[in-house]
Amino acid sequence: MAQEPGAEPLVRRGEETSRGPTELSDLATLKALAQPRRQRMLQHLTVHGPATSATLARALGLNTGATSYHLRELARYGFVEEVDRPAEAGGHGRERWWRSVPGDRRFPPRSRQSPEMRLVMDELNHHAYAADLELFEQMQMQAQRQLRTRGVDGEVGEADAWVDAFPYSRGSIRLSLPELRAFFEEYIALLNRYKRPEADTPPDARTVLTRFLAFPAPDTAPDTVPDTVPENRPATHDRPGSDPSWCCVTPCRPSEPAKVASSAPSSP
Repeated sequence: MAQEPGAEPLVRRGEETSRGPTELSDLATLKALAQPRRQRMLQHLTVHGPATSATLARALGLNTGATSYHLRELARYGFVEEVDRPAEAGGHGRERWWRSVPGDRRFPPRSRQSPEMRLVMDELNHHAYAADLELFEQMQMQAQRQLRTRGVDGEVGEADAWVDAFPYSRGSIRLSLPELRAFFEEYIALLNRYKRPEADTPPDARTVLTRFLAFPAPDTAPDTVPDTVPENRPATHDRPGSDPSWCCVTPCRPSEPAKVASSAPSSP
């Protein structure tokens, strides 16, 4: 059966795959992915695992008609798929369960994007980065609340061990374009090194969200430094753990290949 444009063959949980990256160059596929509600639904499926349209509606403050429609559109382009009802799930047997489909999906380099595609990509990236930052800050605040309620002896209990699970790094290196491409591929290979079947995943493992971000520094120092903050956005020093170059979300469930939606640097 022919796949929709941009769709990938489905990969079942625990199965290994040797196929390479898939470039999402179809405008309709990108528009389907860029819809903000669909981005939120994909994030929920990545973090929490399979869900029904009703579960997503309750979690995201939507109605089931909207979530059902968006799930069908995401499935049409290969981003989600129906799965068997989890054994531990309650409810009735007529519910349809969905999961995000893993895969190495990449966007065309900006130099090969049409003007309309660039607009869609800008919208997609805007919502994706905002959602990542919001979730990052939510999890940091949750960790802070756990620390405030820890035992009187001041020791962090076993249940709070993940309060320190917020590593980040920023730096600078001098690279050629081919070296930057190789750097990016090594990062993806590192993510895939940690994929493993469910049976081989430690019982205390959690889904960890990552994001890779790299860009060329300005050729010259700017003449002026902006001293204003966009309206309705807190100043940098007011955001917990904020850093202009922090990186957060390339989702990968423990038993699945890393999912990537990113523009790899093009060769000269």
